[in-house]
Formats: sequence, structure tokens, C-alpha cells
Amino acid sequence: MMKISDYDIAVVGAGHAGCEAALACARLNKKTIVFTVSINSIALMPCNPNIGGSSKGHLVRELDAIGGEMGKNIDRTFIQSKMLNVSKGPAVHSLRAQADKNDYSSSMRQVLEKQKNLDIKQAEITEIITDENNKICGVKTATGIEYEVDAVILCTGVYLKARCLCGESITYTGPNGLQAANSLSASLMKHGIEIQRFKTGTPARISFDSIDFSKMEPQYGDERITPFSFSTDPDDIQKEQVKCYLTYTNEETHNIIRNNLHRSPIYAGVIEGTGPRYCPSIEDKVVKFADKERHQVFLEPEGIHTDEWYIDGMSSSLPEDVQIKMYRSVPGLENCRIVRNAYAIEYDCIKGKQLKNTLEFKNISGLFSAGQSNGSSGYEEAAAQGLIAGINAVRLLDKKDPVTVDRSEGYIGVLIDDLTTKDGFEPYRMMTSRAEYRLLLRQDNADLRLRKKGYEAGLISKEEMDRVNEKEIAIEKEIVRLQKTNVSPSEKLNQILKDHKSTPLTTGITLEELIKRPELTYADLRDIDMNRPGLSDDVIEQVNIGIKYRGYIEREKRQVDHFKKLEKMMIPGEIDYDDVKSIRIEARQKLKSFKPESIGQASRIQGVSPADIQVLIVYIKRILNERIQ
Repeated sequence: MMKISDYDIAVVGAGHAGCEAALACARLNKKTIVFTVSINSIALMPCNPNIGGSSKGHLVRELDAIGGEMGKNIDRTFIQSKMLNVSKGPAVHSLRAQADKNDYSSSMRQVLEKQKNLDIKQAEITEIITDENNKICGVKTATGIEYEVDAVILCTGVYLKARCLCGESITYTGPNGLQAANSLSASLMKHGIEIQRFKTGTPARISFDSIDFSKMEPQYGDERITPFSFSTDPDDIQKEQVKCYLTYTNEETHNIIRNNLHRSPIYAGVIEGTGPRYCPSIEDKVVKFADKERHQVFLEPEGIHTDEWYIDGMSSSLPEDVQIKMYRSVPGLENCRIVRNAYAIEYDCIKGKQLKNTLEFKNISGLFSAGQSNGSSGYEEAAAQGLIAGINAVRLLDKKDPVTVDRSEGYIGVLIDDLTTKDGFEPYRMMTSRAEYRLLLRQDNADLRLRKKGYEAGLISKEEMDRVNEKEIAIEKEIVRLQKTNVSPSEKLNQILKDHKSTPLTTGITLEELIKRPELTYADLRDIDMNRPGLSDDVIEQVNIGIKYRGYIEREKRQVDHFKKLEKMMIPGEIDYDDVKSIRIEARQKLKSFKPESIGQASRIQGVSPADIQVLIVYIKRILNERIQ
């Protein structure tokens, strides 16, 4: 048997998690190999052709702040970009961009191919190999070659024992007909890893020249495009954008679906896995929201070099003949031709409770997992996990403290904490409502929050860190200036206030107090602010938000201080929960199963009550005092 010892780290899978993990490891000077069942699946977008969206845009900007590649790549390859939720508060503003699928994948592949310390290998990994101490020492390919490495990062996506379902037709492949990985699950279970079965789905792709866009509502991108990456100059990416379109299902569509539910593998009991509640198939929508007369359907181009259009909002696993009738019942799609059928895909993934917040397995040293293999959904969730897993695999080998993001520091922290402290009964999707401190964790300030972590990890340069420090100083300096700048009532000022339906002045006031008014912004006062310095748009944005929301921000900071205290209270690794008296049976079982590292983590485990936590705190303090004595 041939053994290869040229690498430090192996990454299994080259989807969005695998790309970020492999790049992080290689950029941090570890000789890295990334395995993929198909070179053509690198950074593949098998489902929706976009990056970002509500809460997901936060993840991409945080990923970029720490040193990831996804934000830069979508800036290179987008065809339409839009900031969502701008009519609401800044906490939920989120960037979303349509990608050219082929360009996105090709561009990311080029980045991997050019990266020093990184090799790409088309091969199926069938086994992980550990030593007698349950420490990773290698992986084995389907052809029998062993690669000796010190760390492995699983980024298997939806490929483990995958099968695609379209009505009665079942094919044992990964997405888009690519090869599935059928052997690795058995190896993972042999090593004591718990596996679960999930499913997701995708809609049909329709030929462009068979669509009647005159019956649909055009959807435009932003006039001024905001980049995802803090390293991208906004002026460099302004360009003409494609249009998307909006149409709706109707009662005829719903009747076609209802009359054929018995042929859907979801409702016929053929599918074993659980699907995502927050991204349901059109069958689920019709059944669960029976009172709704119509559902939104967005038509999005797959790219500028293809005629395929994505039918967002109508994912399905119904048979092909039903799909044709269903799609053709939608206004504008009466004569549509399906290029690729909609289908559901079922796959193996792990239970996230087996992982530390570093994404290393608790019971197997050197084995990490990231992305949909952890029970999450979405390109952005996968990429964020891949970056964190990659950084921590390197730091483990270098015997350095891990880099983690907690719930108070970023959406990435919320994502990983939820995956590792909650029972995942369905594919996890990031949402703004999951973040307790979302006013602090805005997408616009991700660089101010997380650049330092990327710098300390070694993925952010000193020049980039210096720019963030300069930005922070400029923001603070301008806020202080506005606090100290008084303006008196004048005809010019009161006319500005009248134009913005704001109460005229009768006495002096500071510029800061004026900006606090809901109807006014920093920009509105430029004509009466004679000493205003020339500031960049991103600095102005932070000044405006910092002044308007100061009270709410300070309140959240106090909540974070309390949260941090619980996070710092560590639980001894050798604790025997059977010895903790007065704790409920359910809580004891959950604590033994999840093995939380801190009181904060323990408090977020479902089934562990505040009373259980207080008992646990008293117990830990007692045993720590006994050690001191």
C-alpha cells in the first residue's frame, strides 16, 4: 500500500466550506491537499445562483473581515447586487448578489490553483485513519492510497451517500449528476461519529427563450453597488447589471400540486431525511399554507454565458410530467422548456453536538468538520465554518490557542454555537432573529468587530489592520466633533428642517442632537456644517448609526457584559454530572451528551433550565474551592 507524507492537512471536499478551509490552511503556511470527487465541483453552486441575503450577507462580510475569500470572489463575478431591508433598521440590512455560476466557480478554482502550499486532488476519500490515542494520522482514497496528515477537515457537503429524487425516479448521485461519496459514512460511524440523514432541494432550470417576461415584474439591482469585501474599492465594481423578474403561483398551480402529492417522494414516504423548514419545497408551501392564494416566484439568470434561468421559490421533487404542468401554470412560463428538472437530494451529515466551538471533534483529536456536513444549509454558512475550521486546524498543529467567535462577536459565532449546543433536527439556516445582539452585529461594521481576529490569526495584513484602526479613530473623532459643535436657529437651518418635516429651532442645539432625530441624517446637515471634514462613505455610515442608536447600542453592550461572564466560567473537563445533586434528569442527560465547555454553552442547551444552571454553578464553585484548599 502506497503512503504519501507530503502534507500537513487534508481537506475533504472543495465546496464553499472546503475552499475556505483549504485556503486558510495554505495561507497559514501548512502544506495542504484538498480532495474533491470532481474538479468541476470546486465552489459549485448547485442550487441558488446568489451569495448573501438576509443574515447570510452578514456571514459573508464577517468571513471577509477575518480573511476569507467568498466576499472577494462574489465581487469579481456578480451580475446583480442589492442591499436588502433598507426600509428597516441597520441591524437587518443585508447584501445579496446574483452570481454568474460558472464564473464564480471558475474564479475560485483559479484562486485555489494559484495558492502556494495548496494542491488539488480529484479522488474520493473512503476512510479516516486514527492512531491508538484516537488522533488523526491520515486519510485513505478509493484507490487505496494513504495520505499521512496531522489534521483532517471534513467538508463533504451533500455528497455522503447522496441520492437525488424526482418523483419515482431515484439516482444515486450528488448534485447535478456528480459522483456521490458512498464509503466515508461507514468509516465515520466506525470511529464512533453519529450520523443523521437530511435532505434539501432545488427548482427546475428554464430556457431563457421560452419565458415571457412581459407578464412579470422586473427586479433591479442597486444604482450604487456596495461590495461584499472590505478590500474591494466600490468604484472598481460599478457596472451594468442584469434584471431579475417576479411572478406568482396561482390556484391552478396549487391544484396541480395537490392532485399529485401522492407522487411526491416527500409525501409518499420515500425520503428518509428531514428538510429545511425555512426553505420549503413548493409542495410544502401548498400544504402548510393552504390559505395562501399565491406564492412569490423569482426568476434569476444562472449567468451571462448561459440561457438557463433559476426558478426561485419553486423547488420540488415531483415527477417530471407534473413539473412541466406545474411550471407552465405560472404567468410568463406558459410555454417554458425545462433544461434541468427540479429534484430533492438526500445525504448523510453529522450531529453537531459532537464538535467543540473550534469545529474539532470532541473525541477525535485533529479531526474537524465544516459546512453542510455539520447539518447546516447554505453556501454562506458553509464558507464561514470552513474558514474557522481551517484556522483552528493550523493553530492546533502549531500548539496555539484557537480562534473562536462567540455569540456577542458575530453571526459566525451564533451559527457555530447553535450547531454545537442544540439538537439539529433539520438543516440549519442562519437568520437575523437568531442573533441576540444584532444591533451590535451589523453587516456594516464587520471589519471593526472582526478584523483583529483575522490579523491575530495571520490572514489579515498589517496594512489592512492599520486601515481599520484609522477608520475607527476617524469615526470617534467625528462623533466628538458633532457633540461639541453648536448651531443656532437660522433661516437656512430651519428651511432644511422644514424640508425634512422636522421641528424648527428656537434655541441652539448640537449637530449630534439634530442627527438623533429620526427624520434627519448626517448627510442632510452638510450645508450648515461648515467645518465638516472629508470622510469616506463607510465612516459617515458608522457616525450616523453610532449617534442615532447610541442608547440601544449601550443597552446591548451591557447585555453582552453579562453574557461574557457566563462564557468565561469554564466547566472542568473531568466533571461527573451524576455527582451534581438537585439537577433534573433531562438536564443531566443533555449535559452528558453535549459536554459543554462553559456555563454559557450549558445555558443554551435545550432541556437545561436556568435552575439547573444555578445548581451547576454552585457545584463548580464548590469543587474549585476544594482544590484550592
